[in-house]
Amino acid sequence: MRRKILIAQIVLVLAAVSMVLLAAVTRIAVRPNTPDFEGNRTVRIPPGSEFEAVIDSLHANGILRRTGTFRLMARATGWGDQIKAGHYAFSAGVSNEDMLSVLRRGLQEPVRLTIPPGVRPEVAAAVAARNMFFSPGDFAAALADTQLAASLGADATGLFGYMLPETYHFYWLADAERAVRTITETFDAFFERELRVGADSLGLSKRDVAILASIIEWEALRVEEKPMISGVYHNRLRIGMKLDADPTIQYILLQTEGSKRRLLYSDYRIPHPFNTYLHGGLPPGPLNNPSPSSLRAAVAPARHDFLYFVAIGDGTHHFSRTLTEHLRAARRYHALMRQRRAEQAAGEG
Repeated sequence: MRRKILIAQIVLVLAAVSMVLLAAVTRIAVRPNTPDFEGNRTVRIPPGSEFEAVIDSLHANGILRRTGTFRLMARATGWGDQIKAGHYAFSAGVSNEDMLSVLRRGLQEPVRLTIPPGVRPEVAAAVAARNMFFSPGDFAAALADTQLAASLGADATGLFGYMLPETYHFYWLADAERAVRTITETFDAFFERELRVGADSLGLSKRDVAILASIIEWEALRVEEKPMISGVYHNRLRIGMKLDADPTIQYILLQTEGSKRRLLYSDYRIPHPFNTYLHGGLPPGPLNNPSPSSLRAAVAPARHDFLYFVAIGDGTHHFSRTLTEHLRAARRYHALMRQRRAEQAAGEG
């Protein structure tokens, strides 16, 4: 009898202990284990990260409150060995179980990749790599990859012109080739949707549009003037006149000197395939990655008979039909620039 009572007592104790343990495990698993914060907080876990490094990253990013319970549950379940690399987002109030479930299943949060307009490849590469796992060099190498360009219906000298300025969403570990491919395919869709009809009516290829739009991008400071400037270039092309586009000279200076500057008369005589003061037609490739407004202007030029334009000092241009009128406007502009430089020098003095 005593033995039966003892066994019953042991069973009751074990049951009580089990209930206590179950309650403790439940608390460890489902109890919120984050500080209080608004919105989401993110963490990036590089490939090959050790489990302790994951804990450090979660804690350092203000996501994990109690590291001990997280570590205990991860080891007890074996989930700590299943954590996948990537970019993750968590809201306040999630539990150890929630976090480990997300991390071991690889339920990542996409990151934003923004391509700025009218820049050179090295600038776009630096910006693109800012939120991605790949480096600027990886992005630049993808742009220069002749096989990748060919698979996208382009060539390496013109592929960058199709880097449509936009904000894209990728998984953090996506490689540079995937980014370049997706951006180019987005350009192609934009071209078919908004530019194809206009380009065909003007006899322009997709590459022609990107090249002309890149000149407009650097020429026009105001969006509303882009169709007017486009009209001038189309008029020149139609009558066989050289484009005489200053942006192509600035492109040459970027290639040879590394930066833009005020143009000198000698610059217009630089022997270079992109010098549109020496060579007729469009240059061999795009100068930059033009914005959607410049691309639209390239295929929808304003209808007029102007052949010349010159800046007037306020971000807009004076348009002329004849060279004589243009030279008068140019003299006024150069006089204004000399006056401003003199005033600046006097102010600095």
